[in-house]
Amino acid sequence: MYKLSPSLLSCDFTRLGEEIKILEQNNVPYAHIDVMDGIFVPNISIGIPVVECLRKITDIVLDTHLMIDRPERYIKQFAAAGSDIINFHVEATERSSEIIDEIHSLGKLAGITIKPKTSPEVILPYLDKVDLVLVMSVEPGFGGQGLIPETLDNVRRLADIKKKNGYKFELEIDGGVKLDNLEEVKQAGAEVIVAGSAVFKGDTAANIKAFQSMLR
Repeated sequence: MYKLSPSLLSCDFTRLGEEIKILEQNNVPYAHIDVMDGIFVPNISIGIPVVECLRKITDIVLDTHLMIDRPERYIKQFAAAGSDIINFHVEATERSSEIIDEIHSLGKLAGITIKPKTSPEVILPYLDKVDLVLVMSVEPGFGGQGLIPETLDNVRRLADIKKKNGYKFELEIDGGVKLDNLEEVKQAGAEVIVAGSAVFKGDTAANIKAFQSMLR
């Protein structure tokens, strides 16, 4: 089953509450929240207070993507703020196994992410523990980039590993996904589709419907 996870980084923040209502009205299951610290990635974005505010106004699954250095410092805070999925970068920490355990101990789903140039082999030790694996298909830090075609090989590799081992994690892709490459992304094995500008630029509701028609 495919799921759409619109990236709020690309929405109009003066209309954030309205945009969330549009997601709800169109039965969008996830909302993707990009958290950047200006250290792990060369940009700064939203953080804990915004997650807290979103939790107050919606029951949508908050798919929180921590693009921050040493994410172990903030797991408890994001859990308390209302994140449902807490997703961290394997490249940002030396404590991946401990972080996964902590996320689960807090009653949340654990996700692990790889950047475009990181081999899927790096996260093999964690695949039987995590609930979600995110393949970045652009270099993390900024929205609106084009999908790097070679990253679909990472999706294919992880989809194959999942099938062969009977793993239960959802396979997510983030970066440059649009209607004109969505079919290729699906064929590679991605199950959760993060899309930012392709959802929020223009008519959000119409864009969501267009994605959903291709994700059935």
